[in-house]
Amino acid sequence: MAKRQRSEGEAAPAPVAQDGAAPVLRPSAEMLYEAELRALAEADTGPRPPGWKLSPRAIRTFICGGKKPDVGRKFFGDDVLVERAIIGLSSNRGLMLVGEPGTAKSMLSELLAAAISGTSVNAIQGSAGTTEDNIKYSWNYALLLAEGPTQRALVASPLYVAMRDGLLVRFEEITRCPPEIQDTLVSVLSEKVMIIPELDGAERVLHAKPGFNVIATANIRDRGVHEMSSALKRRFNFETVHPIRELKQEIDLVSRECDRLLRESQAPATVERSVVELLVTVFHDLREGVSSEGIQLEKPSTVMSTAEAVSVSMAAGLDAYYYGDGRLNPGHVARHLAGAVLKDNPDDLKKLRQYFDVVVKQRSQKEGGLWTELLEARKSLP
Repeated sequence: MAKRQRSEGEAAPAPVAQDGAAPVLRPSAEMLYEAELRALAEADTGPRPPGWKLSPRAIRTFICGGKKPDVGRKFFGDDVLVERAIIGLSSNRGLMLVGEPGTAKSMLSELLAAAISGTSVNAIQGSAGTTEDNIKYSWNYALLLAEGPTQRALVASPLYVAMRDGLLVRFEEITRCPPEIQDTLVSVLSEKVMIIPELDGAERVLHAKPGFNVIATANIRDRGVHEMSSALKRRFNFETVHPIRELKQEIDLVSRECDRLLRESQAPATVERSVVELLVTVFHDLREGVSSEGIQLEKPSTVMSTAEAVSVSMAAGLDAYYYGDGRLNPGHVARHLAGAVLKDNPDDLKKLRQYFDVVVKQRSQKEGGLWTELLEARKSLP
């Protein structure tokens, strides 16, 4: 049967997970990569730690990619770091991922949780308002008043669920929590036990099941928000997630994510690799503070991360789809660069203009093409 052509103005098909499930705005890793996880589980013959869904070898393949079964790369960075993180989680210590904002710490923790426990949504979001109840447990007060403190009246936190069911729990932005709240984890990570003094008998003590552990993340720039205690630090293996150094890897990642996000937004703009390469090169230059030609640049105070490059590429693609001819060009990129750079310091806009006046102008004269188009779009900067 011939495939029906979509008529002009008809909405594109809604995005779905790999298994064809109903669309959601942002699928979790275990939904998005369900087919890959299933194929890896079927082919997995390696030894695995107690309570884990996959072996360490299969988990590495899931995150870093492989051919048998065919699995795409999801984390573009240090593969050895991934191996250390997996091995660390199989030990009696938690895993702490630190780094600049936008270096895929949360994505890596989500992928690890999906592969190890089969779920990545068992998570705590750290903030100034996070309380001990948010981390350990709270109560259904209607039931508490009706029947007193019982297991039925207890409201389990993500940490409680992870200990009870032998899962990983993700603790995002842990350093945004006050120190006394962070230290709730000290005894849990040491003894693998949670005491519920309101209950009696065997229910008073929750022993963690095999497979339980904690993955926490923290931004290097937030270390001064709430410093972690030495006692808590000793319960974690620390791994620093660095920005992507290889230009080609960063281009591959931004291209792939931009295409995926535009499809999910039902705005399939044409995104040529050469335009993404131009965008990533701009980010790379500003992040490093030096161009490929050796020109010294003033770094913006904001973080020119890969995640930010993906955001700019998507916004530019949407611009091209809704206001242009559907093809992403350097003009669309320039229109959305300022929003990425100008976040913390008004002087950052001057640094971006200087980059255009020095680096972009020189490349326009030498290479022409897309760099000339980008230079001509300078007038769209605020």
